[in-house]
Amino acid sequence: MSDTLAPNLPGGAAPPAEPVFHVAGEHHPKNGTLLGFWVYLMSDCLIFACLFATYGVLGRNYAAGPSGADLFDLPLVAVNTALLLLSSITYGFAMLEMRRNRVGATQLWLAVTGILGLGFLSLELYEFAHLIHQGAGPQRSAFLSSFFTLVGTHGLHVTFGIVWLVTMMIQVQMHGLIPENRRRLMCLSMFWHFLDLIWVGVFTFVYLMGVLP
Repeated sequence: MSDTLAPNLPGGAAPPAEPVFHVAGEHHPKNGTLLGFWVYLMSDCLIFACLFATYGVLGRNYAAGPSGADLFDLPLVAVNTALLLLSSITYGFAMLEMRRNRVGATQLWLAVTGILGLGFLSLELYEFAHLIHQGAGPQRSAFLSSFFTLVGTHGLHVTFGIVWLVTMMIQVQMHGLIPENRRRLMCLSMFWHFLDLIWVGVFTFVYLMGVLP
């Protein structure tokens, strides 16, 4: 038998090549995550565009019930708006501290952002409970159905944002400001500022225009 044949293989076949399970080198395209997240935000824009359009069509259908001028408490909504806009500023401070590689300061500003977000949600839930207590629930009229759907969908996004924020704080505490956490914090930053932009539209289109006769 020839020395070149493998002794343990039938028929003296050559041993199989060593399998390759992954491609060596960088396989993650640069900024690929951020690009993908922009695509997601554009799809979210379509959702809110549909909700705004629905409210624009149904926002004056009161079914002989109360209108926005009868229900909306503008000072309360103004405080709520200020909380969310301030949270956008504090998140910006967190991103600045992240660039300086200061873990403690980043965590502090993230916590402040979360507290402001919780304050926003608390006032929104109070507003919803107050309206329902007055008999102005989402089933009362098409106006209120579209109002609760639009504002509630935004509030649901803020809730998911706070859950994401807490998750990122835990990740930063465990692993520090590694590149993966920096990328995720950048995505969360885009999401949070997007919610602020949507709320400016809600505040203007729903509340301010809603109190007009």
